[in-house]
Amino acid sequence: MKSLNRSNIKVPGRPVKVLQFGEGNFLRGFVDWMIDIMNEKTDFNGDVQIVQPLSQGLGEIINQQDGLFHVKLQGIQSGEIVQENRLITCVRGVNNPFEDYSVYLKLGENEDLKIMVSNTTEAGITFDSPDKSFDTLPLTFPGKLTALLYHRFETFSGDPSKGLVMIPCELIDQNGIQLKSTVLEYIKLWNLPTKFSNWINDHNIFCNTLVDRIVPGFPKENIQEIQNELGFEDNLVVMAEPFHFWVIEGPENLQEIFPAGKAGLQVKFVKDQSAYRTRKVRILNGAHTALVPVAYLNGFRTVREAVEDKNIGKFIKDTIYNEIIPTLDLPKEELEQFASDVLDRFLNPFIHHELISISLNSISKFKVRVLPSLLEYHSKTGNWPKNLTNSLAALIKFYSGKSGQGNIPLKDDAHVLEFFKKVWQEEDLSVIVSETLSRTDFWGEDLSQYKGLEEEVLVKLAEFEMV
Repeated sequence: MKSLNRSNIKVPGRPVKVLQFGEGNFLRGFVDWMIDIMNEKTDFNGDVQIVQPLSQGLGEIINQQDGLFHVKLQGIQSGEIVQENRLITCVRGVNNPFEDYSVYLKLGENEDLKIMVSNTTEAGITFDSPDKSFDTLPLTFPGKLTALLYHRFETFSGDPSKGLVMIPCELIDQNGIQLKSTVLEYIKLWNLPTKFSNWINDHNIFCNTLVDRIVPGFPKENIQEIQNELGFEDNLVVMAEPFHFWVIEGPENLQEIFPAGKAGLQVKFVKDQSAYRTRKVRILNGAHTALVPVAYLNGFRTVREAVEDKNIGKFIKDTIYNEIIPTLDLPKEELEQFASDVLDRFLNPFIHHELISISLNSISKFKVRVLPSLLEYHSKTGNWPKNLTNSLAALIKFYSGKSGQGNIPLKDDAHVLEFFKKVWQEEDLSVIVSETLSRTDFWGEDLSQYKGLEEEVLVKLAEFEMV
């Protein structure tokens, strides 16, 4: 079997236009996959230089393959099974700044550089005051970025045209704003010139973003079979679902700099991404969270088998289309298309998604993902939504830790588990419901004060008690 490298694969020479902090599965199976398609279908003509954010990582393996790897898409799209392989050729290689800080800083001297993307986990965008100077490599990602931007600023004497577009992919709200704020904190800590902070503010763009694609990563269970199919010894194969969606908040000219739309990719450039974040949280995440206790108590253990069931499948579809979508503000067509995509994703036969893994910290998840839809539906209609109320009752039963098939391995904060252990010692279901709904620390408000909710939940809980 042939090795995967640029000696065996002819790759066109392209300028490096993207600096990428992070070499993990998600960025390679999402961002790099998109850039590769942009190179094929538009005049973007740009490569990616990866920076390894931690001292240990995949950089050595990626460099051994000259930045080449395959993305293997598997899933359901528009009701049809999709399996596609794509060789990614846009990654130039990986720089490890822990090996040579000066070589890392020189990346900022690249005149063609336009864009910075990152995914350094939710904890990556942080300010660490022990990074007292940029004379040595800063520990944090924002510190490393600030040092590189300052080197770029000095190299080009503050040229306005040499500013970059920052597109962070970390899963935190307002990630661009938070990244910029942290960069400015480092500028202040390091007493860097006011001209530099002005250059950051005036000539660099920090975008808030929302990313959406499930990327299971390296298929170690059947990698030999996949390598035989590909005809190459690829040790960096990335598995991903076909669905992809990226919302980037920024100026109108951004879609010219990053022409994903011209490549037919599902990327939206918007002035405010909050409506799409709400859509994802309420429909995708909310449906997951609402599904878990109902499906688990009915004997199912994975998302796919639950949604394939006639009754549970109807339950979650009705929940999304009739109880969640009516509470959202985006155009109905967009919401229903997204809902259709979500149901396809739930049915993906190539992803084994355990309900119990989704159930981690379900109380806080229900508060953020499901409760807003439940309360908004009641506000708009005057009625309590049948399915979402049913899910709330199932959640209370779920936290008893027992189902008809045995004990449930609950995972949540200690005070949550302790409350339910104590309250489920009660024999009166009405007391259990009342005390649970009145926990303002769970829900952010006293739900028992809503007229009729307690009674609705009690009826549903009694039904689950008979299961």
